[in-house]
Amino acid sequence: MLSSIEAVREALAGEGYIADEHLATTVFLQTKLDKPLLIEGPAGVGKTELAKALAAATGRRLLRLQCYEGQDETKALYEWDYGKQLLYTQILREKIGQLVADAADLDEAVDRIGAQESVFFSDRFLASRPLLEAVRSDEPVVLLIDEIDRADEALEAVLLELLGEYQVSVPEIGTFTAKHAPYVILTSNNTRDLAAALKRRCLHLFLDYPSAERELEIVRSKDTGLNDAVAAQLVDVVRGLRDLDLRKAPSISETIDWARTLAVLGVDELSAKVLADTVSVVVKYDKDIRKSLEALPRLVDPNATVPTTAHNGHDHGHAHAHGEHTHTHESADTEAEPDGSAVREAKDKPGRFTDGYYGTPKKNASLGRRRPF
Repeated sequence: MLSSIEAVREALAGEGYIADEHLATTVFLQTKLDKPLLIEGPAGVGKTELAKALAAATGRRLLRLQCYEGQDETKALYEWDYGKQLLYTQILREKIGQLVADAADLDEAVDRIGAQESVFFSDRFLASRPLLEAVRSDEPVVLLIDEIDRADEALEAVLLELLGEYQVSVPEIGTFTAKHAPYVILTSNNTRDLAAALKRRCLHLFLDYPSAERELEIVRSKDTGLNDAVAAQLVDVVRGLRDLDLRKAPSISETIDWARTLAVLGVDELSAKVLADTVSVVVKYDKDIRKSLEALPRLVDPNATVPTTAHNGHDHGHAHAHGEHTHTHESADTEAEPDGSAVREAKDKPGRFTDGYYGTPKKNASLGRRRPF
């Protein structure tokens, strides 16, 4: 089915995934060389979606291992179903009693029970997790090991046997070898360096944000409802936001979400105001929003300004005139409040409190002045 690079591009495009030639070439080599593929790059560039699209395009079942800190092999490879083992032990208690009923001594009874241990450590009680499931599957699968950089290094060591030989060893039973080599895709957001041993077993692809033309093609393929001219302008705005020093740059999926948002609002022409009102679709942190609001007028129209809007449920009362960099801290409709010290002084009138109230000095009636206690 994936007989050529162009066939790979067409198959992925049929599932809504627009691949450039470099990406399609790498996927083609993966399918022909039967090697795992490690994809690194920033979050939101389509790494996980590639595995989903490849599974859909080839008709394979998708198995996904979502990695996280502290994950161990029991959640990735397999574990024994101890509850089931205990249940069977209770059910077979009578049979175990019969087995050792005529034993001459304790040693012989233990030996007889020990000879049956394999019954409780067999396929019947083995709970397969995604990695072992991919190896034992009777049908070819796509195995997605997502965000491997979030897992501990110990899990990388567990993966080496699978990535190198497509096999998993279970000490109590033996080694399982894949009947059909799975398409293995590992993704990483580069939060830490991966082990050289893991990288050596994989084809490597660094997936970055796409070009403007390809991103526009992706937006068009999702049928967002936004006309092409506005979509092209929106893509340019998003690319401009990515050039800012943001904590989290807008992803491709967020560009699509923004396009759909504007389409729902019936926008047929971009303006700084409508982008400011909806910028939280693609920018998720308060400081990033401030930076984005400052940049939006320049990205849309150098002469435009962004009206003051309330973000995160409150309004700080700051109006920004970006062309002149002026700041107004009070609205025109709000009257200036009197000075607090003046209010307190006006309330401090003679005779307000009796002498000695809360430690105030008492007056000396004969001298007409205050005296200490």
